[in-house]
Amino acid sequence: MKRRHFLLLASLGPLSVAAVLAQVLAHPPKPGPKDMCPVCGMLVSKYPNWVATIMYQAGHAHHFDGAKDMFKFWHDPAKYAAGHRREDMAAIWVTDFYSLARIDARKAFYVIGSDVLGPMGHEFVPLASREDAEDFRKDHKGRRILDFAQVAPKLPAMVDDGRF
Repeated sequence: MKRRHFLLLASLGPLSVAAVLAQVLAHPPKPGPKDMCPVCGMLVSKYPNWVATIMYQAGHAHHFDGAKDMFKFWHDPAKYAAGHRREDMAAIWVTDFYSLARIDARKAFYVIGSDVLGPMGHEFVPLASREDAEDFRKDHKGRRILDFAQVAPKLPAMVDDGRF
């Protein structure tokens, strides 16, 4: 949602804004053809099976070419986008490996150390359920399954280096 549209809707009153925001948060925006990952600079739309998105309360979204870069951003947003803070984030989505559906990143499970590589090499492979994550780990020689809270700040860089 564009900021100007959000501001226009804000003039409708708090109940209307809440309803529109709930609708936006229920349906993640797709990256446009020129949207670049703020962490690595890749064009995100080239990798639709790996897209992750962080949506801000003000209606702005950052798109990433994978969960790994999304986690790098999550742990230090100001490093990649001046003035951006975690406290202002309204929703976070990742793309489920099996269904390719956008799912809540905070509820997803992530397999690292598998034989499946993303656009930037080793990746946090998002899955919608613990059961799917276990199956994926077994089928693709994954090393670990993590939930969102278990992804420590230094782990994305370690995964970049093939350390799991």
